[in-house]
Amino acid sequence: MPTYTARRIVLALLLVWAVASAAFVLTRLAPGDATMGDLWESAEARDAARRRLGLDQPLAVQYGRWLAGAVRLDFGESSLFARPVADLVGERAVNTAILATAALLIAALLGVGAGVYTATHAGTWGARAARAVSVLFLSTPPLVGSLVLVLIAARTGWAPVGGMSSAGLSSAAGASGWACWIDLLVHLPVPALALALPLAATLERVQSQSLGEALAQPFVRATRARGVTMGEAVARHAWPVSLGPVLGLYGLMIGALFSGSFVVEVMTAWPGLGRLMVEALRARDLFLVAGTAAAGAACLAVGTLVGDLVHAALDPRVREAR
Repeated sequence: MPTYTARRIVLALLLVWAVASAAFVLTRLAPGDATMGDLWESAEARDAARRRLGLDQPLAVQYGRWLAGAVRLDFGESSLFARPVADLVGERAVNTAILATAALLIAALLGVGAGVYTATHAGTWGARAARAVSVLFLSTPPLVGSLVLVLIAARTGWAPVGGMSSAGLSSAAGASGWACWIDLLVHLPVPALALALPLAATLERVQSQSLGEALAQPFVRATRARGVTMGEAVARHAWPVSLGPVLGLYGLMIGALFSGSFVVEVMTAWPGLGRLMVEALRARDLFLVAGTAAAGAACLAVGTLVGDLVHAALDPRVREAR
């Protein structure tokens, strides 16, 4: 297990380095930079800004300096916000973490519950209906899902259609902590459901297949032959065995949450990492693009690492095979 863990940590670090470096190089090579536009009084002022940001240096020199700083968690200064990239990424990462946690909880409750139901009630109309809904959610892109939920929320008024907090509450001085948290919970349903429903559909498929295979194992049939009820056989014997593939999927789901949050956060005006990346790309903010990409890759790497380690701990065959 220690050798397996060390190997996975090295691969995770390589993933973060590769993604952040690719984002830096591609943004640097793309036409234009952070000084483009008509905001400068003269060409001299624009050239001075390019020198201050280091955009006049060769790519190799600029990348080397950025990488040396990134090792110390210093990702430079954002030209768009005139603030350190690490501070901006840290603030937005908290917002994305709140949204991702809510989406994961919703996806786990809906997906695992539906998967257990479809596996234990195979062939019934309820299981067929659940699978049909699962296929529908699985086939719906985040953009379409966000648009539908925003439209429903706007027409019905059941939830705010955008933002992380109400304008009046966020600007009000002395607002209580409970009021802020309640307001945050009110704003969560639309973006959280837009992210959670496709993930719940994926979990339903994996959980249903895994549990179905576990129920067919001889030891489960033996417990049923001894007079153990179906519910007890599932809860105490089959379901724990079926959790390996489900838990291993959670790491990939964290990465999917980050990539899917690009569209969802823009559509719902949620101030997270995805929206920050879009703003950085529009402004050609080189250091902010690289820093945000590094944060996204770190989320994917950590999630995949945790999922692999949990799966390996539950099933020794995984670490022996790798």
